[in-house]
Formats: sequence, C-alpha cells, structure tokens
Amino acid sequence: MIRNATRNTILAKQYALERGLGKLKGLLRRNEAEPLVFETRLGIHTFFLKFPIDLLILDNKGRVKLAKTVRQNRIAVWNPIFKTVVELPAGTLLTTGTKLGDKIVL
Repeated sequence: MIRNATRNTILAKQYALERGLGKLKGLLRRNEAEPLVFETRLGIHTFFLKFPIDLLILDNKGRVKLAKTVRQNRIAVWNPIFKTVVELPAGTLLTTGTKLGDKIVL
C-alpha cells in the first residue's frame, strides 16, 4: 500500500517494487499505468510510454520533494540526492491532494 500519512489518503492499494533491470524498464513494458516504486539517481523519462504518469520523488524520510504529472516523451529532472521514485496513474496526485512536503508511507 502507498499511503499519504499527512492527508490520510491511499495513493495505491498495491504496487510493484522494481530492482535491477526491472527498474530500467519501469512502466515502458506496460500498457497502462500501474503503481511502481524504485530507487534511482539517473533521472526519469517517459519516452515510449503510452500514457502520462504522476511522479513522486521522496527524501530518505518519505517526504515528497517533487510531485507532478509527466506527459509522454518528457524528462523529469530533480536533485539526485533524492532517490526513491513513485510512479502512479495520472490523476492520483489530484484526487488525493498530495503535495510537496507530505509524508508518504510504503
């Protein structure tokens, strides 16, 4: 479960935790957005995705440092000191009210 503890909302009931080669492909091999969590400092792109996604970058305490919807064929850049990435179906941030500084619990 991915939960916004600050707003007491559920962002996803289930999610995939990707490691190794799985995180390199992320959602690229999927036909629809699914909640996905992985760690990287290399950046995120949405080239070749068939759908937009909501993107969260978390600090080491689970606080949101970046929250935005990213359309297809874009690059999302952030400070590489933050490594936890949460990819969600587009619209999740809006419907849950998730904002910068919120505490996310995985």
